[in-house]
Amino acid sequence: MELAVSTDMLIEGRHFRAGADARKLGHKALAVNLSDMAAIGAAPRWATLALALPRVDGRWLAGFSKGFFALARRFGVELVGGDTTRGPLCISVTIGGEVPKRKALRRDGARPGDGIWVSGRLGGASYALVRPRDAAAAKRLHRPEPRVNLGLRLRGIATAAIDVSDGFAQDLGHILERSGVGAVKMSS
Repeated sequence: MELAVSTDMLIEGRHFRAGADARKLGHKALAVNLSDMAAIGAAPRWATLALALPRVDGRWLAGFSKGFFALARRFGVELVGGDTTRGPLCISVTIGGEVPKRKALRRDGARPGDGIWVSGRLGGASYALVRPRDAAAAKRLHRPEPRVNLGLRLRGIATAAIDVSDGFAQDLGHILERSGVGAVKMSS
């Protein structure tokens, strides 16, 4: 097996609004990292959690923990360490997983003639920012569903993969650049 590691950070005011639901933040903090594991075809195993908190708030911590650990249990992820400090609200998760040797879905594996596929619907989470009362979009923004099982099934099938959380065009660009290929839109 090979080790897969990824880190994501969520900062209040940039990635979520002040006063955001703590339970949803706990879920989202782990979900974005699980999505990174899915994008490389890795089985998630462990995580560390670092929190900067403006003050100790037992109710907030209880809600955050419920969201985080509910998702961790679903995917068999153990929290193995971390850190806390006082400061503006910032959540950082580092996740580790395993992938069989030479089976990782990498950004540099795309080849001429490959198709470009997307799982799920694009733009739903960003739509929630302009239409916060749209329940489906709000769920995709605040409680994203990581596609870990899909990532595992794509090992040996897909030639390259990436989590498109930064936007489809930007993330596709990362694959194209790393793989030294281009993309064209085909007419139907």
